[in-house]
Amino acid sequence: MRTTRWEGTLTALSSIAHGGETRGTITLLRRELVCSSSGELVHVPIVSGNTLRGRLRRLGEELLRDAVGYEGLLHPAAAHALRGGGSLAKTSHEPLSGNRLQQLRDLVPQIGVFGAAGGGTIINGALDVGKVVPHLSETSHITGVTTTRSAFTGTQLEAYTRQDDSDGHDFAGVITPVDTGAELLFDETGRPEPVLRGGNQMLFHIETFPAGTTFSTWLRLRRPSPLEMAFFLEVLDTFHSDGRLGGRVGIGHGQVRADLTVDVHPSTDELPDWRAVLDQNRSEILTALQGLA
Repeated sequence: MRTTRWEGTLTALSSIAHGGETRGTITLLRRELVCSSSGELVHVPIVSGNTLRGRLRRLGEELLRDAVGYEGLLHPAAAHALRGGGSLAKTSHEPLSGNRLQQLRDLVPQIGVFGAAGGGTIINGALDVGKVVPHLSETSHITGVTTTRSAFTGTQLEAYTRQDDSDGHDFAGVITPVDTGAELLFDETGRPEPVLRGGNQMLFHIETFPAGTTFSTWLRLRRPSPLEMAFFLEVLDTFHSDGRLGGRVGIGHGQVRADLTVDVHPSTDELPDWRAVLDQNRSEILTALQGLA
């Protein structure tokens, strides 16, 4: 199929965290140099394309896992390659290449779309992902959006605490042996002496994009097969219904609304039922995935 491109905006429905440099108890947003319209180089907080790609990859892996049913059947290296991209490491087997590599691409749309590192080789995927650029005055010549919000006023510091509750009356009783450097301290029954350690509340700060911040981004799927296109369209639909971006999503950060438009809508008549195709080829897919170990 022809190359298809999506572009548009992501709008933060909750503050977005994307950790970069840490200074003491303050975690700053990831920043990179941007050449402004006046030619001045300015450090601007920008969300990496790898973060958006990683979120889409994890959504795709969950769809693939439900369709194929490989829970508990894969080597850890294969599971990591599907969900996190894997890592290039030595293998005791013959590296993936030739017909085995092509068969893996053809059978597993997750690999065909996102690529992976596994089986002693790097597998390129069909998907290109753009960086997620906030609408700021320093990026207006890039995004085409004029705003008075700048890189210096467009972020906030959020505070959170961590507290050691071991001195509280409802804390579970614990026994901690004390290492004196020579021997452990024991009571008259021969058990280690209990040592109660209290703690203080620590205050931390993290820099975030506030809720309501709008970003520009793009996606490009380069000449996918019909199976890859059908699979990726469902990945995008899932992201539209449950958009997340950045870190700390478990405590409410990173919820986004995606408004992406496609240059040419693929004809649904040309696309297969990707779940049915994977179900028909389940045994071959499980065998091919072992090559990622």
